Amino acid sequence: MTEKARQYRPSHVRRLDTLSRNECAAPDCGKTLIARDGETIVSKICHIEAASEKGPRFNPEMNVDERRHYNNLILLCDECHGIIDNLENEPDYPVELLREWKKEHESKGFTALNAKKSLLLVAINAIASSSLEDVEDVEETEPSVFDIEGKIAYNSVVRNRPLIDEYKIFYTKIASLYGELEKQGSFKKERLLRNIRRLYLKVRGRYVSVGDDSMEAVQKNADSIIEDIEEELIASCSSENNLYDEDVAFGVSIIMVDAFMRCKILEEPHLSS
Repeated sequence: MTEKARQYRPSHVRRLDTLSRNECAAPDCGKTLIARDGETIVSKICHIEAASEKGPRFNPEMNVDERRHYNNLILLCDECHGIIDNLENEPDYPVELLREWKKEHESKGFTALNAKKSLLLVAINAIASSSLEDVEDVEETEPSVFDIEGKIAYNSVVRNRPLIDEYKIFYTKIASLYGELEKQGSFKKERLLRNIRRLYLKVRGRYVSVGDDSMEAVQKNADSIIEDIEEELIASCSSENNLYDEDVAFGVSIIMVDAFMRCKILEEPHLSS
């Protein structure tokens, strides 16, 4: 169980790296996370609530996926990691404090990336051009108007609610980019959303067996479905477009959240008449 709690999703590690801006998250530290040779990584991924029962700040109510999730991880230098995970220091570094460190530190990286309009365009181009050849085609339908909170609740999204809450602010910016592309006669928006919808149906199939109540299965596995889609989108864009830039991966995650809001990922809430 402890070993799996340290099996981090690559997309979560990318996000930690991107938002760290190569700085330790401890506010009074300021050390860089890559050594002076420009190659050696001296950062450590720290669990805010411990991966094992004997670790600091262990929460028995957490499951393994919650322990290894991005929300429970903070990127520190080697020294700060050692200090914070020293059991004798546990009273000085409670969960609430580390969550505040993470929030404050990553918000600075988020603000810097928010100013980069180009990363969204690169991500749009990458997803639109991905072949996803092993995914069956799907007939497109226009989603109904819905409340984003209603969709989160309807699909029982828990672990990835903070991701959606944070990235949903890009909806207007992405809509503007889609509008510009359409004015140019481009079909990239349609291809992108179709690719993501097809990928969702493929991933959903891993969790919904024949004879299952499909909605119940989606609700039970909604967070894992979102995380699988994010991994596959980033991997597909990287392999087919030679894109390894952390900023681009960040852009792909933003596009994924936007697709969730457009009902291309997970299920559309049933609206009462």
